[in-house]
Amino acid sequence: MTELLQRPERADSPTARRIPTDEPLLHRVLTPYRTKKCEYLQTAEVISDGRPGDGGQLEAECTFEIPESCYIDDTGHFNSVEFNICYNQMAYYLIAKSVQDGLAEPFSQWSMEDFWYRQLGDILITDFSSSFRVPMRGRLFQGSIEILDIVAWDANDIRDALVVVKTFCRYYDEHGGDSKGYVTAAITNPPPLKD
Repeated sequence: MTELLQRPERADSPTARRIPTDEPLLHRVLTPYRTKKCEYLQTAEVISDGRPGDGGQLEAECTFEIPESCYIDDTGHFNSVEFNICYNQMAYYLIAKSVQDGLAEPFSQWSMEDFWYRQLGDILITDFSSSFRVPMRGRLFQGSIEILDIVAWDANDIRDALVVVKTFCRYYDEHGGDSKGYVTAAITNPPPLKD
């Protein structure tokens, strides 16, 4: 296996805690994908320190492998569809880990059943922008997702309950490949917030 570059971003805060990949959780998060060929996310180490949006850090450093595209003949490069699939897998895992380990509100108030029930039908990308600065080969590479902010609203007379999660993600490889994106997701039908 080829050794990959370290993530070229900020250093952990001195109080950050690193949580290694939870293999059973990762397996469960990837269960909805129809075949093994679609399971691109291989590892996800979570870094947690405080609340996102208040200067806290909640992110995951991930490794991916795409030995063969699950939807098209080999293009020879990492493309926007694979970017999105990899993003979804990172986001699902990071949210699931946040629920399981109580890493951030409102997810620390959820049960794992709350997450599994909402994973596919209620987590919706509402804003997506990506840039591909240097082409990547897209077979073995690294990525990261950082939660920039989480806002949760209870239902009222004007709107339904909603959780909005703003994120930044990046992918890179040992050949200098580099792409990044800002993605906002809305979680509809969240469990009621506790007082």
